[in-house]
Amino acid sequence: MARTRPTPTAAVPGAGTMFALRAIGLVLLARWLYSMAEMNFISALTGMASSPWACINLVFLFLLIVLPGARARVERPFHPLPQWLRQALRFFGLLGCLFALWSIGVFVWSAGWRRAAHAVVATNGWLVVAPALYGAVIWICRPRALWRTNIAARRFAIGRYAVSLDSATRTTIVWLESRKVGQYDARELSVRWPQDAHPVAAAPAALLPPPLQTDVGVSTDNVGRSPVEEPARPGGTADWKSEKGATMRWTKIDLLWDSPAAAGHNRHTVFSVRLATDGDRVAARALDAALKQA
Repeated sequence: MARTRPTPTAAVPGAGTMFALRAIGLVLLARWLYSMAEMNFISALTGMASSPWACINLVFLFLLIVLPGARARVERPFHPLPQWLRQALRFFGLLGCLFALWSIGVFVWSAGWRRAAHAVVATNGWLVVAPALYGAVIWICRPRALWRTNIAARRFAIGRYAVSLDSATRTTIVWLESRKVGQYDARELSVRWPQDAHPVAAAPAALLPPPLQTDVGVSTDNVGRSPVEEPARPGGTADWKSEKGATMRWTKIDLLWDSPAAAGHNRHTVFSVRLATDGDRVAARALDAALKQA
């Protein structure tokens, strides 16, 4: 009989994020149990029951290891966690980082740099690693768009907003992180630029690929990016000029919805965001060109 070859499976986008968070939680839990093993276990439990900070740490470790409601999905590569869990981990991580830095700062102030250096060596660097782990949780759970910009697949990421454009149905879906803002007709959307700033090298329609008959729910983040995804732009941030010639590094754009059929929604602002990076500027130019094509 012919043997069936196992089909290679690719990692689902978002699984790495969940693995990293669980690994950080297990490291913090292992260190906590190790510290409790060095003292009387009963007295340690009694002290934990009367310590609000210990209760907060227990809740944080539970959320970090269990990750309730988290699921890696192809259509949400950067948001495998529910929004409430992401915000809770970011809040508890900030509290833990501030408490760790405050405790270390007080110890260094009272004991001096020499004893602090000896303490770092005695704890195998834990005094430095602990704040870094809390900071890693904050960074992993930072606000970001649902996916990266992929012009070939008509997916755009500008700041925390993600825009998906289906050329077949002329439907545009807008997401704020993992929350769906709304679904609109692409012909009723337009990008409004500031009056004192304009893109010098705006992406022409010829740079955009032809309309794709693709499903909105299918992700193309693992597909290699084509050269049209980031058109050449001389000068980087200097492409954004005001009428006086000054560089506009934080240009603010608006996505407008002008629907004659929907009463009260003429010139309604879907979102307003500042273009803080080159990627945001490229995505904004490509989104403007794609909406004009629709």
